Amino acid sequence: MEKTRVLYISQEIHPYLPETKMSLTGRHLPQGIQERGKEIRTFMPRYGCINERRHQLHEVIRLSGMNMIIDDGDHPLIIKVASIQPVRMQVYFIDNEEYFQRKAVLEDEKGKMFSDNDERSIFFCRGVLETVKKLGWTPDIVHCHGWMSALIPLYIKKSYHDDPVFANSKVIYSIYNDAFSGGLNKNFAQKTIYDGIESSDVQQLENPTYANVNQIGIDYADAVIVGDEDIQSEVQQAISSADKPVLGYQKEEEYIDVYAEFYDEILEENSVLVD
Repeated sequence: MEKTRVLYISQEIHPYLPETKMSLTGRHLPQGIQERGKEIRTFMPRYGCINERRHQLHEVIRLSGMNMIIDDGDHPLIIKVASIQPVRMQVYFIDNEEYFQRKAVLEDEKGKMFSDNDERSIFFCRGVLETVKKLGWTPDIVHCHGWMSALIPLYIKKSYHDDPVFANSKVIYSIYNDAFSGGLNKNFAQKTIYDGIESSDVQQLENPTYANVNQIGIDYADAVIVGDEDIQSEVQQAISSADKPVLGYQKEEEYIDVYAEFYDEILEENSVLVD
């Protein structure tokens, strides 16, 4: 029997970024799932504050070289990789000089969100999916962490639903305490449109608030996980009204086993529907 394959797409992973609930989950969950007999791949953005020499990042030439068009701009995709020792876990990094060279994550030194965070999210999400296609690695579960990955369920269900790499993938969206104030670029919805996506599919993003960005992730995911004890009330309400499997917040000492069981339940449910 083939191993279940789990693709992790994370906004934050420790030790590349400081410790948060999301970054620690991004670090320990893939390891724990791998130790429980599943095959994994893990991706995150290559923010400019990540020390490449200290963490021994290097470019994967065979995966780099693609270009992606976003809002009529042509953006080269660079893929880097590093290993977390001694657990033999690789992390792939999505990089681009324009989007990810600045020495910060999502905000400037005054705490103001970068004006192109919408495009950075689009580039990250599409970059991951195109790279996984190039790897020829077919995930059974795609587990997204944080609002930067909220477009992944949309793209898989609309743009990649006929692609053999993702056609049978079940997408899980985890939500954390990573709220931002205000909104993203007002043209976010239009920029998001890609193969198979129409304006009506992203109408929620016409007002690109934190809650609405998460709503897109919730709407198109096959299941949702509450990854933090405290999340924005508006997002909590959206989760409560979601007509799909929802896994509530789990204690630190238990969550990896519970998540592994949740993966199996989602896949078993899909198998029953297919049969």
